[in-house]
Amino acid sequence: MKNIGIWANVEKKGVLELLVDIIRWLEAKECNVLLDREVAVALDKKPYNSNFPELIQQADMLLVLGGDGTILNCARVSAPYDIPLFGINMGRLGFLTETELPELFVSLDKLLLGNYRVEERMMLQARVIRGEEIIEETIALNDVVITKGGFARIIMLETMVDEQFFTTYPADGIIVASPTGSTAYSLSAGGPLAVPNLELMIITPICPHGLWARPLVISSSSEVKVNLLSDQGEVMLTVDGQYGLKLKQGDSVVISRAPYHAKFLKLADRNFFGILRQKLKQGDRNV
Repeated sequence: MKNIGIWANVEKKGVLELLVDIIRWLEAKECNVLLDREVAVALDKKPYNSNFPELIQQADMLLVLGGDGTILNCARVSAPYDIPLFGINMGRLGFLTETELPELFVSLDKLLLGNYRVEERMMLQARVIRGEEIIEETIALNDVVITKGGFARIIMLETMVDEQFFTTYPADGIIVASPTGSTAYSLSAGGPLAVPNLELMIITPICPHGLWARPLVISSSSEVKVNLLSDQGEVMLTVDGQYGLKLKQGDSVVISRAPYHAKFLKLADRNFFGILRQKLKQGDRNV
């Protein structure tokens, strides 16, 4: 891989200084470095200045500097272009990133030597239907969430799976998560963990008012439809915790598998269970 695109959260502390070192290192390895417009402007690197579609067409991969939020944002934008991502953790947790700062240049060396594999991650597609019209369509890597506002009462969420009635949740909300999203909000709400390269969806109610309401794992080929029955208070749809849309009584949210996958470059010496043990600080005698 010689054409290396860079996507970065330039607001993160220390990112710009690190970018200078990375660019210098890559150019010394005779790589062609491609920056998106925001990064190029922040670094005053006018020769690199290009818009994202142009960058994607030229790049073999994307280095992504930031935390999980930066990765999620980049994955939603880049997935339709079928380009792999390599995450460098500049945040706190870093479930989706592949390397930490102390191992950065060793990891980059492994990438350039071809010591990696490409892992595909299922993504979700969400459509919001109001009346007979689709008013919003978007994709998610982690999850699609319907939740009440701060002052709303419990909301009623009629939930269908493959056009068959499943249940009506009286709850604070509902999460439909991908396997990648099983370590995110769904986990906090009591959902199960899933190996990220699986193809499935997880339905997790948020604080349901009913002991019978438990998380449900369904096929990736299924379609989930959630009808908002409540008319009291603010109800929001959020995608990967980053994009939001206000919902109205009678709105339907339809969630299914997206038509493309996010792709991540993974190093041979790292695996999901090791990352899980490290990030959650469980199962390790040294913790």
